[in-house]
Amino acid sequence: MFIKFRLFSTFLLIFLLSCQPQAPVEIAQDLPIAVKKTDYLKLPLNSKVGRLDPGLVQTPVQMEVVEQLFLGLTGFDPQTFQVTPKLATTWQVDETGTVYTFKLRQDAYWSNGQPVTAQDVVWAVRRNLKEETHAPYSFMLHVLEHADTFSQTFDVEKRKSLGVKAIDDYTVQFILKQPTAYFPALTSLWVYRPLPRHVIEQHEFAWAQPQHIQTNGPYKLIRWKKEELLVLEKNPDYFDASKVTIKKIHYYIVSDRALGLAMYEKDQLDVLGGQGYLPLPEKEVGRVKIDPMLRTQLRIEPQLCTEWYGFNVQKWPTDSLLVRKAISAAIDKTALIKLVLKTEHEPATTFTRPPIFGSVDPSENIGIQFNPGQAKRWLADAGYPNAAGLPKLVLTYHRSGIHRQVASTIKTMLEHFLNLEIDIQSVGWTHYVDTLAQKKEKPHIFRMGWCSDYPDAHNWLYEVFHPEAGINWVGWESPKFTRLIEKAQQLPEPEKRRQLYRRAEQIITEQEAIIVPIFFYNTLFLVKPWVKNWYYMPFGGQQIQDWAID
Repeated sequence: MFIKFRLFSTFLLIFLLSCQPQAPVEIAQDLPIAVKKTDYLKLPLNSKVGRLDPGLVQTPVQMEVVEQLFLGLTGFDPQTFQVTPKLATTWQVDETGTVYTFKLRQDAYWSNGQPVTAQDVVWAVRRNLKEETHAPYSFMLHVLEHADTFSQTFDVEKRKSLGVKAIDDYTVQFILKQPTAYFPALTSLWVYRPLPRHVIEQHEFAWAQPQHIQTNGPYKLIRWKKEELLVLEKNPDYFDASKVTIKKIHYYIVSDRALGLAMYEKDQLDVLGGQGYLPLPEKEVGRVKIDPMLRTQLRIEPQLCTEWYGFNVQKWPTDSLLVRKAISAAIDKTALIKLVLKTEHEPATTFTRPPIFGSVDPSENIGIQFNPGQAKRWLADAGYPNAAGLPKLVLTYHRSGIHRQVASTIKTMLEHFLNLEIDIQSVGWTHYVDTLAQKKEKPHIFRMGWCSDYPDAHNWLYEVFHPEAGINWVGWESPKFTRLIEKAQQLPEPEKRRQLYRRAEQIITEQEAIIVPIFFYNTLFLVKPWVKNWYYMPFGGQQIQDWAID
């Protein structure tokens, strides 16, 4: 169940980077034509929205729109990614580290004028845990006491023991299974957001349609043409409405990148790029960079994702540490990025993408650096000088243009520097997942990507490499590593947690070399000059209530 629902965030990049530009299509007749300045914001979404229920969102475009409509308990500082108040004004944790008490603001209202209360939070959590709700991110609630068995029992008394309760109308308390230092970051997620119970019980799954929906965020939904357009309007009942200066947002469903760029150049879009919005066409990036006007509107922002390759540590010869280290040291990531991909990504030697809490600063030189001389020595020390006696190694990736480029380049480098024979295999997604679920039978080397749900290293090191609770494609287990990430989960002191994660990074990328981090993703945006106070949030949705149109 965990792996099934984690697939979206885990493999977000596979979807994003597999979308190839298509032939431009005719611009819809009801789009604004060549209007430089309007009193509303014009944004693209790269696919249809489908649903706006916070408990059911699963794609970047859904997260983007839900962020405008519904308040989370917490949010994040756009510069530091530190947890900040939102619906919750303050929170405290008891001495055991297992009881978190959140105080809610008393000036938050649903768009029908009713107050948002702690009971709305409790009801939403319980509803999202029920099996019949099918909430994709319900596993993020399993840190709560008795949450993992909640959907499996119909006993009323047992269900009452779930680790969430309303102390009063504006105080909600969460009881956790064990100390969880990153819990305030979790409460930013969609499955923790309060819901209007009275509306949902009346209209069930149709409650999020424009004629029924009740929201509590900076905007409310006023129009939804399923395949074409969503229109949001400033919510006068939002607690900070006086600071929201953009009165309307028009989201256009635009699946073609070339069309999106054409619309942007005709001033039919104000922002282009990123995850939920439409990425720039890869073939046009070079032109954008030299265009006298477009280059002044170009922004390069960190996308909290890492491209990496994993080793099958249970299969000869990648079961040898020295062979894995040799392969890691023979990959020139800077050349790959600058000369082959020609992108703005950053070479990586560690897994967790900076500046996420617990990530390692690149200046610390943790991980294996490109060093072909050292790579040859490690391979010789492993007993295979100049690759003598080694079989052909199988390297597998999921079908996609950029993944093919990366795999082919790595093959060339390993053949050139180490004389290794590499057999590249490209497979479809379903077969790829099945292949990685195997142990000894899976390939020697395989491509993977990981993106952040919330800015904490637990979301990376624990959820990917924990031998039991994580996905653990590598099939590797280290008692020392497991103790580090389990202890880091529970410690309340931030600096001690950082040091534990630093040591854990050193183990997987250097000491045991079970993966090869390739690069940290950056993403390109085009932003019109009249969009003021613009900044990019690399997870969840954008904070449009902070932007302005000049």
